[in-house]
Amino acid sequence: MTVDPVQKLNRELGDWALIFVTITLAIRPISEVFNRRYLISYRRMLGLFSFFYAALHLTSYVGIDLQLNWNDFVQDLIKRNFILIGIIAVVLMAPLAITSNKKMIKLLGSKVWQRLHLLIYPIAVLGVFHFFMMVRADYFRPSIYLTVILALLAYRYWKNVITATPKAPVDQSPTNAKQSLYKRVLCLPRMVKSSK
Repeated sequence: MTVDPVQKLNRELGDWALIFVTITLAIRPISEVFNRRYLISYRRMLGLFSFFYAALHLTSYVGIDLQLNWNDFVQDLIKRNFILIGIIAVVLMAPLAITSNKKMIKLLGSKVWQRLHLLIYPIAVLGVFHFFMMVRADYFRPSIYLTVILALLAYRYWKNVITATPKAPVDQSPTNAKQSLYKRVLCLPRMVKSSK
């Protein structure tokens, strides 16, 4: 039985997209566990690689496999749910790729940017489900991806929830609020003088 070269190309592109998503997720835990902070600087590039391969995977499917036949595309979306899941994953990756530069961090603000980029976790899960639903018999490779991604999610939960140091409660009593306002007002004239 010969392998369809278009299908082989499409699967290879999808594999590389999932590999790069998984590596991107693994960068922070690896850098923290092995004290290799410099690895964080590669995360943006790896994330962009994952989007690049995912976009090529989708383009290969629509452009080469279906030859831009939109009727076949709609029929595939209706009949094969894994295609819809894959497209959702690629669409969710687009804002991450667009906002993966310092200007966008400044524009969005650090907290909003960080929340947006947490989408990488559901994207990874969608990618694995896409893979599971696509294969019909051999679940070994998608199981490896699923195991690694679940381990990375567990590490993130452990790091951010279980071992997180609780923040000290902020004293919101009226007396404390007045003192804080008083200090700010007293410091204001000093700041004006020092700026002259």
